[in-house]
Amino acid sequence: MIVSYRWLTSVLGQELPIHQLIDRLTMSGLEIEALHDLGVVSGKILVARILEIAPHPNADQLVLCRVDAGRTEPLRIVCGAKNMKEGDLVPLAVEGAELPCGVTIKRSKIRGETSEGMMCSARELGWSEDASGLLILPPDWVYQVGQP
Repeated sequence: MIVSYRWLTSVLGQELPIHQLIDRLTMSGLEIEALHDLGVVSGKILVARILEIAPHPNADQLVLCRVDAGRTEPLRIVCGAKNMKEGDLVPLAVEGAELPCGVTIKRSKIRGETSEGMMCSARELGWSEDASGLLILPPDWVYQVGQP
């Protein structure tokens, strides 16, 4: 079973350092198979809402997205996925994020358009092998836009 640190701390009603939480879970008889830092510690992977999707002027297989990541201004993201729509909640890796797949996110130009991050698939986050498109978070997701 995959559970998030934030969910565990909300169930417990207190926030513990991750390694102390792992020790307590192990001592209670639970097996921790793996720990994946999904950018929560660094705050570089955030919940974002897709505000707008437009065709990329220089690439048929890419789109330009404006996303709300809880900042003062929306971010521009160049994306190749096709499974999202305006209003969707997605994980967004911003500049400086280090993904489990080995990619470090930086602001870049893709076919002449600036991209200020990367919307992520489950595979890019290390959650599963599914790379068929972006990981679309449930509309009733417990975390707010802009939260890690």
